[in-house]
Amino acid sequence: MHRRFRNVRRIGPVNVASYVDRGRNRHLAACTAPRCDFSAEYDSRAAAELAARTHRCPA
Repeated sequence: MHRRFRNVRRIGPVNVASYVDRGRNRHLAACTAPRCDFSAEYDSRAAAELAARTHRCPA
């Protein structure tokens, strides 16, 4: 399944994006640093942005 991401924003090394999944808006936060496996889906954009701002990359 291909997701069409919209409203992509970079907060430090983390990308935050929104997409529609089964008719519901979902939000994703994913770290782009090498060897960092952080990624998570959220119901609200605010939660995804908070996770991006507080993420401490171990890599």
